[in-house]
Amino acid sequence: MRKLIFLFSFFLVLFSCDDGDIITVELDFDDTFVACGELVFYKIKEDPAESLSLQITSPVTILEGLIELDDDGNLISTFVTFAINGTSNQFHYRTYNQDPSDFFCNDVPPSEIIITNDDESTTGVAALTTTLTEDDNDGIAADLEDLNGNGDLTDDDTDGDGLPNYIDEDDDGDNVLTRLELDDENLDGDDNPLTNPLDTDDDGIPDYLDTDDDGDGVDTINEENDTQDENPTNDFTDPAIADYLNDLVSNLVPAIAYRDHIIQQNFEVTLEITGLQLSTITLDYFDFGTLEDSRLTNERVVEIPF
Repeated sequence: MRKLIFLFSFFLVLFSCDDGDIITVELDFDDTFVACGELVFYKIKEDPAESLSLQITSPVTILEGLIELDDDGNLISTFVTFAINGTSNQFHYRTYNQDPSDFFCNDVPPSEIIITNDDESTTGVAALTTTLTEDDNDGIAADLEDLNGNGDLTDDDTDGDGLPNYIDEDDDGDNVLTRLELDDENLDGDDNPLTNPLDTDDDGIPDYLDTDDDGDGVDTINEENDTQDENPTNDFTDPAIADYLNDLVSNLVPAIAYRDHIIQQNFEVTLEITGLQLSTITLDYFDFGTLEDSRLTNERVVEIPF
């Protein structure tokens, strides 16, 4: 599944007057932020040395709690808000004497990094939104697995195993992964595995949707002549071609199990803040951005009943 990420930056120029002087502050940060501890969200800029940060301690929150799933694999919470109050939940805009990259996530910040200005908002509401996207990484974009074309990916299940094709890494249930049954050689040069899909027996059904790839009358899943390990690709009577692709080999070895399915999970956490009041400006709405963190990528394993 391809995901298009549009990068943007926001640029705010803040003015305030002090005895006739104009103070100009530029908040020019990327649209992503990072996290640490229980729980600090922050983003930094090296030149000039600045940071924006939100620390949440009430209620006590950890990143793992924001992406926690219930027994059915659904997010327990998709939207949560926190009141910024200047004590338990703090929002800061800071400037420094040097690059503040090592300032956060340390019990004792480096002494050489000095805060030269600390502007804090004691009001506002921080809203965190979490979304979960799952994919099978089978080489076919999710929107191309809507076989009936009704716009609903959840009702396309070729093998009837309970997993829709877009999260099923073995669409036809033959124990050969879909990504191994595509046009991986890109013979037509268009980088689209579906415009010239493999069809070993030329029956008009591409291998990734065909339960009998070689058309020999024995389903692919039942052509494990060497070892029954839920993987027909490693069974060879003729060393040159696997049995499930060789119509001259049609020995029936009934399968006893489906292979476990691995589903890729990608969480997205975004932060929006309303009602910020810094000493230099009041922001009714502020898009803090999207969290970047390795913990937002996971996988789940599904055992398919035979």
